[in-house]
Amino acid sequence: MTVQPESMPEAMGPCLRTVVAPPRRTWQVSTSKSVTYEVVLSPGLLNSSNPTLAAAGVPRKAQPGRRLVVVDATVHALYGARIRRYFTRQAIEHEVCVVDAHESVKSMETVFEIAASMDAFEVSRRHEPVIAIGGGVLTDLVGLAASLYRRSTPYIRVPTTLIGMVDAGIGAKTGVNFRQHKNRLGTYHPSAVTLIDQEFLASLSRRHLRNGLAEILKMAIVKDAALFDHLEAHGPRLVEERMQSSHSADGAKTAEEVMARAIHSMLEELQPNLWEHELRRLVDFGHSFSPAIEMAALPRLLHGEAVCIDMAFSAVLAHRRGLLDRRDLARIVHVMDSLRLPTWHPFCTPELMARGLADTVKHRDGEQLLPLPDRMGHARFVNDVSHAELDTAMAVLLDISGSTSALAVTSGNRGA
Repeated sequence: MTVQPESMPEAMGPCLRTVVAPPRRTWQVSTSKSVTYEVVLSPGLLNSSNPTLAAAGVPRKAQPGRRLVVVDATVHALYGARIRRYFTRQAIEHEVCVVDAHESVKSMETVFEIAASMDAFEVSRRHEPVIAIGGGVLTDLVGLAASLYRRSTPYIRVPTTLIGMVDAGIGAKTGVNFRQHKNRLGTYHPSAVTLIDQEFLASLSRRHLRNGLAEILKMAIVKDAALFDHLEAHGPRLVEERMQSSHSADGAKTAEEVMARAIHSMLEELQPNLWEHELRRLVDFGHSFSPAIEMAALPRLLHGEAVCIDMAFSAVLAHRRGLLDRRDLARIVHVMDSLRLPTWHPFCTPELMARGLADTVKHRDGEQLLPLPDRMGHARFVNDVSHAELDTAMAVLLDISGSTSALAVTSGNRGA
């Protein structure tokens, strides 16, 4: 490495002094971080004879070790005894930390509580991955805490909701809400492995199943026409059977195909752009206006419900622009209706949509980059949507939605 002094001006006369600048030393650091993680469809995770969860994310020489297990409060009420029995029979020293994880407490305060539990348990920096068992809010909270604790602590995600299995639990992002903004604070910190057991969905409410199907529908509309066909033909049955394989051979095949296609489509989009250096992202379909909708309507709307309203609105925008034909728009709205997902909410005013778009432009580095479907399973990006278009599209969407006003979305528990 050589260091060259900057060029120096020559003396211009007896009244001028030559100022010699000190040599400028510059070091440029260039490195890359290889990231490898797994997403595994793994049934029977809590079977006491199944070592998959106990061995996840650690080298064989470090097993069995100790585990801090962070569990969503609702999941703990249903599975807490099985979780404790599992780790006991696997001869793993463990502590269970129960967190009442929902959107209203998706904050740094909850992250600090989880970090305090990690510190009290004295989690090893590399060989004792924290295990997060719960929905997308819980895995986001644990992921952010793990990214901060000792600057990087490994963790394992076990999503128990459909939206966690196909979206929140399989990417690299963590995040919490901040100052009425959705996921404004966060990091990129993928788990060592995400273990997906569809058996958890047997206790999930129909509303939360529909919530997850909204994220699957997202990938179907802009990327996978065959996946859309599955939802169009079998969507209501998937909800009724809770994505389980025990009802019929045909039902099992459909549920497995939908789950596999949804995960594959999502990961295929995420892998080449995991750190989001490229802001043209198909996975942002349904996520241009929905953050503003979700936060304004909190807690009345679930995440996937807000995303569905955004998708319906974006599909209308696409149709009004001549990108999406009337038949495909009708198919999209029909599937949303059949899944009993909302296409509108009273909070969706033109002013809110305009504010949502303005915030999205900031998030996308000064450009709209709106993904709009131009045929089933495909989309293009636009950058010039006007406020007048937003107003017209909202009027059309309200007309399409009729008088049902968000299809009577109501709060529900895991059994409803």
